[in-house]
Amino acid sequence: MTAENGFSSQADVLVRTRSAADAVGATKMDRPEWGAVDPNTREVYFTLTNNSRREESDEANPRAANPWGHIIRWQEGNDSGTAMVFNWDIFLLAGPEDDSEFQNAGLDDDQKFVNPDGLWFDADSRLWIQTDISESVQNSGDFAQFGNNQMLAADPVNGVLRRFLTGPIGQEITGVVTTPDQRTMFINVQHPGATTSRDEFENGNLISHWPDGGNSIPRSATVVITKDDGGKIGS
Repeated sequence: MTAENGFSSQADVLVRTRSAADAVGATKMDRPEWGAVDPNTREVYFTLTNNSRREESDEANPRAANPWGHIIRWQEGNDSGTAMVFNWDIFLLAGPEDDSEFQNAGLDDDQKFVNPDGLWFDADSRLWIQTDISESVQNSGDFAQFGNNQMLAADPVNGVLRRFLTGPIGQEITGVVTTPDQRTMFINVQHPGATTSRDEFENGNLISHWPDGGNSIPRSATVVITKDDGGKIGS
């Protein structure tokens, strides 16, 4: 990190982080998207959405070509952000039942998902995972088996993973938070019906009419989720 190598200040390092990481030999990852820290264990989780152009695998990226994505986690030495050492593992390999892994088994039909993106921990250490299958491949070819984008809840301690919701056609589930009492959750449905072509739009042949239904134009929206019994979300 010197001026001779193109980094004349700490600001250069912060602005050109990827170049700085390459300069010191950091492990290249498969499209890192969101990160989250378990509020109780202080473990750090990061989604690696995909990388179909990877040619060689390594320990942190176990697929040579990675269309499905995975989630990696680590814990800094002494839980300090200034630590020089850390322990890590792959928390979950996303993908179909025969090419995935969670708790030493493949994801079953009620769990399988791909392209993890959004990531957030609630106060009870529930990990909320949101997916971002590109609208250009959603519900087609190898991706047809996964349906629309979705959100799942994982319990890292007990090794439980469950699908929580599935979104409408052509969208991405992104952003999640709850009220402090965890009884109301907010999530975003982004660009529903985005795969609609210009001709389809002009002719009124829309792929999605979410959220208003009928013949309406699809719109992005924030969704509010509560339980019928008023309890904590995820309990």
